[in-house]
Amino acid sequence: MENKPTSITLQNITTESGAFCASINLSFQVFGPALNTAPIVLVNHALTGNSQVVGETGWWNSLIGENKTIDITKYTVLAFNVPGNGYDDVLIENYLDFNSRDIAKLFLEGIKELKIEQLYAIIGGSVGGGIAWEMVALEPKITQHLIPIATDWKSTDWLIANCYLQEQILKNSRKPIEDARIHAMLCYRTPESFKVKFQRTTNEELAIFNVESWLNHHGAKLQKRFQLSAYKMMNQLLKSIDITRNRSSFDEIIAKVEANIHIIGIDSDLFFTANENRETFEELKKLNKNVSYGEIKSIHGHDAFLIEYKQLDNLLKDIF
Repeated sequence: MENKPTSITLQNITTESGAFCASINLSFQVFGPALNTAPIVLVNHALTGNSQVVGETGWWNSLIGENKTIDITKYTVLAFNVPGNGYDDVLIENYLDFNSRDIAKLFLEGIKELKIEQLYAIIGGSVGGGIAWEMVALEPKITQHLIPIATDWKSTDWLIANCYLQEQILKNSRKPIEDARIHAMLCYRTPESFKVKFQRTTNEELAIFNVESWLNHHGAKLQKRFQLSAYKMMNQLLKSIDITRNRSSFDEIIAKVEANIHIIGIDSDLFFTANENRETFEELKKLNKNVSYGEIKSIHGHDAFLIEYKQLDNLLKDIF
């Protein structure tokens, strides 16, 4: 069963920065069995993603679906839209009022409204995985399994620096979405990935390198389907992941988390590096947490979690 986007209206929301919202629209989609009739897997989308995880335009069709790794004949898949991502026609201009923890709180409120007592798993890549970390820090018993992919519990200085540059481009460029996307693609992929893909070839018709043509294509493609305020909002969330901000230490927060934690890194990720993931894994092991670490081997960098489906299937099949 596939439901079209449905909305919950959350009332009287105050963000961590002190901004008050009388109401916020939280839209979501459900795939597979009806809610509360099968184990529920929450999928948190990445920066330009949305709640359409499977279906004709689904962005994770290779991982989720009938007889796929996450089998929607056995599991109910729930996916919220980050408020302001534009997919449900709701935009938020005051993006600096929000951080990733605020979104985690909204998702938890949505779960409560849907009368879900516990999730089987929360899975998310990139910023979606960061929001997943924030969710278990807020509600340590909310899920049996936490699966953060190509992400971490905090944004590093390198990631914050790139998000800062993204914000400058979004605020100052004449073609903000296109130019920001071109820069972002250099962080999502690697020099090796570009070398294999393009081999310094040229587009004779346009008289430019094929790598330039490809970057222009991705910029133009995103501009057609993404709003400027949505990009600013999602970039702000990516920049603000930190489960320890204004709270106690990582060790104290994680000691309360009851989920089995399955960290999946990417050996060539330039955004959330494998070294950072391994450090988190080692810290969790010291705390005697039930944690595992798996690594995708790929030349493709951060985007490998959307490309290397077979490896991801191998890393996840024991959980599902």
